[in-house]
Amino acid sequence: MSEATRRLAGILAADVVGYSAMIGADEPGTLARVRALRADVVEPLAAAHEGRVFKTTGDGFLAAFASAVQALRCAIAIQDALRSRGDGLRLRIGVHQGEVVPEGNDLLGDGVIVAARLEPLAEPGGICISARVCEDAAGKLALEVDDLGTPELKNITQPVRVFRVRLDAPERPALPLPERPSLAVLPFQNMSGDPEQEYFADGVVEDITTALSRTGWLFVIARNTAFTYKGGAVDVRRVGRELGVRYVLEGGVRRAGRRVRITGQLIEAATGGHIWADRFDGDLADIFDLQDRITESVVGAIEPSLRRAEIARAAAKPTDSLDAYDLYLRALPQYLAFTKAGLDVAVALLRQALEIDPGYLRAKGVLAMVYNMRVDQKWNESGDREAAITLGREILAADTDDPDALRHAAQTLFYDGDHVAALSVLDRALRLHPNSAQVLFFRGYANNFANNPDAAIPCFERAIRVSPLDSEIGGMYGGLGIAHLMLGHDAQALSLFQRAVHEAPNLQWIHRYLIHALVRLGRDVEARAAVARLLEINPGHRVGALSKSFNSQFNEDRHQALLAAGLPE
Repeated sequence: MSEATRRLAGILAADVVGYSAMIGADEPGTLARVRALRADVVEPLAAAHEGRVFKTTGDGFLAAFASAVQALRCAIAIQDALRSRGDGLRLRIGVHQGEVVPEGNDLLGDGVIVAARLEPLAEPGGICISARVCEDAAGKLALEVDDLGTPELKNITQPVRVFRVRLDAPERPALPLPERPSLAVLPFQNMSGDPEQEYFADGVVEDITTALSRTGWLFVIARNTAFTYKGGAVDVRRVGRELGVRYVLEGGVRRAGRRVRITGQLIEAATGGHIWADRFDGDLADIFDLQDRITESVVGAIEPSLRRAEIARAAAKPTDSLDAYDLYLRALPQYLAFTKAGLDVAVALLRQALEIDPGYLRAKGVLAMVYNMRVDQKWNESGDREAAITLGREILAADTDDPDALRHAAQTLFYDGDHVAALSVLDRALRLHPNSAQVLFFRGYANNFANNPDAAIPCFERAIRVSPLDSEIGGMYGGLGIAHLMLGHDAQALSLFQRAVHEAPNLQWIHRYLIHALVRLGRDVEARAAVARLLEINPGHRVGALSKSFNSQFNEDRHQALLAAGLPE
């Protein structure tokens, strides 16, 4: 056999504890349970760790992996899974890294023999590893081991230092949940067997952790604490208890040639339920650009997913246990429904929240948005605009670093006519949180208001790209449509307004600009039908009551288009 076929591999050898006795007591049942163990646990976990089972015996199996670390991670995952199955089966596992030689589908060689000799030294439900595996795992897995010295191994002439892996380390004491939504970003698993990808995966996690910590409304566990969980299978419920977090983000990195795939999933720690999952593919030609794009995409997707989860959680709470935060969360879907009744309910809820916590800047910001929305939709009460401006000024006076609160304050500055100050506030918010879709969204509007649609377009496009499922996506498409309409791109603007109306059918201003685009394109019948839909939403809608948000020529063009389509003066 050619020496060229020799290679290093991580070998996992396992044996069912008490197999002979179980066969004597119940042969059919034992065989069925062992087969189920291999099919349901061992083979899927081996594949998940880039390995394969290459040999099975009546009471055991051997699996090969590209590295010792992958073999050990798989061994830990198997033992973790067995502890929760409750079928009475336990394994002893030995893990070694050494040379192997293929023989058909089988493997022979030192790596296989030593792993098989380590397995009997393990305790039932335990793992023994060689010094070589222990050294490779250092810094990659958070291991606690007992040094067993160099016991005599059958037919092995060279001494092998053996370590017993501690799988029963005591849990850390549970921590209380903070008032804000809380999240831990766990180390992503390197599924490639390529040590270079370990650094890439760690860099992605660090960037995601940093970006999420800038959101202001999230409590994010520091990277160094989260990385103590690196290696092996992780129980998210335990992580939630030990770190005092409601949510856990975990994922993996897999490389194939020059392509790399990042997978991520957001989990509610208390229940183990999945809130969000996605994958991101890219080329390693520019690894740092890829890392930035993945971070931007993950953060943009997680923020709205977390908001929805928090709103659902608040809605499920008994009404006699609501605090300011839960009242704020309950107000959000009412505001985002963009109906008169919804906006009125949001005002009531947010006022309650501010009675409980007068310094709650996020509640102040959304209340200012609701007041402004009631004015825009022509459903306002006397003093709504003035109340919104007062709230915005109070947010700025608090000198906050919360990017969402700042963007709400910036909106009120625009309505108060202070465009330069508003743009400055938005720039500050973007420095604090460059991936905030909501800040980018209003930065686009700010540029539209300032008669700078060329600058508005990339803001809206980036907001849509980083948060394509955002609760405010209809407004994002509508704002992008206005920018193109201002530039004379009428067909493109119409397409965007049609998408915006589909996403947010109750936003009256989108219908107005849809009509504007239809008239420009000479589609008068469709424009009149669009006017009829707008009057169904608000029968009192009149051209003369519209605000003059943009430059005078564009405002006059809109005015004449609405009149031509039949909207009353």
